[in-house]
Amino acid sequence: MTSNNDWLNRSKQAVWHPCTQMKRHETLPLVPIAKGEGAWLIDFDGNRYLDAVSSWWVNLFGHCNPRINDAIKQQLDTLEHVILAGFTQQPVVELSERLAELTGLGHAFYGSDGASATEIALKMSFHYWRNLGLTEKTGFISLKNSYHGETLGALSVTDVALFRDTYAPLLRQSHQVMSPDWRLAEPGESREDYAERCAQSLADYLEVHHAHTAALIVEPLVQGAAGMGMYHPVYLQRARELCDRYQVHLIADEIAVGFGRTGTMFAHEQAGIKPDFLCLSKGITGGYLPLSVVLTTDVVYQAFYHVDVTRGFLHSHSYTGNALACRAALAVLDIFRDEDVIESNRTRAAWFSALMEPIYRHPKAQYFRHTGMIWALDVVTERPDFANRCFQQAMAQGVLLRPMGKSLYFMPPYVVDGEEVSLFVSTTLSILDAE
Repeated sequence: MTSNNDWLNRSKQAVWHPCTQMKRHETLPLVPIAKGEGAWLIDFDGNRYLDAVSSWWVNLFGHCNPRINDAIKQQLDTLEHVILAGFTQQPVVELSERLAELTGLGHAFYGSDGASATEIALKMSFHYWRNLGLTEKTGFISLKNSYHGETLGALSVTDVALFRDTYAPLLRQSHQVMSPDWRLAEPGESREDYAERCAQSLADYLEVHHAHTAALIVEPLVQGAAGMGMYHPVYLQRARELCDRYQVHLIADEIAVGFGRTGTMFAHEQAGIKPDFLCLSKGITGGYLPLSVVLTTDVVYQAFYHVDVTRGFLHSHSYTGNALACRAALAVLDIFRDEDVIESNRTRAAWFSALMEPIYRHPKAQYFRHTGMIWALDVVTERPDFANRCFQQAMAQGVLLRPMGKSLYFMPPYVVDGEEVSLFVSTTLSILDAE
């Protein structure tokens, strides 16, 4: 039987790993994974690791979930894939209908990953205004410290220097407005007041530039790559009002925060609003298969409905609406419905928050924050290599953590239990004690 070292060496020779300086793996070994069980990953030597980050935020109901497994196996015996241009099939129709029922948004346009969804929404917004004759509306707004993907269009509205700066000469310019992340508030300023102040900065910009602005794109409630920066939903309410006033689209990038992560099925629900475009991916298939979707309004759809081919939305992916991926997504929605996941998670989140109180009280923990099934804190440390050290220390204790800079977060699959959360807590406390 092959060992960890066998797969580690073969991977280094053959695979270019994402978001990685490959030279670091000369001293920090890759972790070969043989299989998954529930919230756990197991390597080829039998070591077990609690997946506290849902394998990059995609896994909702555990690895090798029996219901999702069975749904994919059954679909395999019927249809694996068919071109969606000029054809259709059962899983994509059913998934589109159910997403429309959940969101109140009509036609679904499918892609393969989160960045693809961002690209689709940006292009669709621009093309909508063009079809209406408002050809000057070509600009986009995003929040400071936002992340929307790493393809060129998505990177143009991303404000993370590590990803963006190298490719800046290739990118279309966009404008970033104040982030409502409450860690940035003034001392004594409430989260809601700070969100209102940030909304005013958006209002000031739109008052001057709305005629040249196509859309505002936001990560509702939680800015993931900003270190799980969380904010008050009043910002979304004000953003919706401003977009309506100035004829600007609101794009909700719920690629990371959709499907229950923030405590509601979709984060924007907590503001009582509806976006013009809703981008979904990651958890949509429970972490099984690549799939993304952009949902939009009937008003937007009708602007493309015309005899003129050039007025149509000419965008495509070879695996658009893949039947296997759509069937996995349908199984995910079945689990949400049949097991009352949203309500169960509210109870689970309260229980887990109580277990995490020792972290909140630790002197090295700063800005401890929580939304739904996401917990985060900033670590008071002078170590520039904190993220790498934390990762290694946690793995040695059987927990997979991937801090972003000095922000440590916990975003587990919804199947974790109290004992597993206690392991996360004890591991985190030992890491904080070492600082």
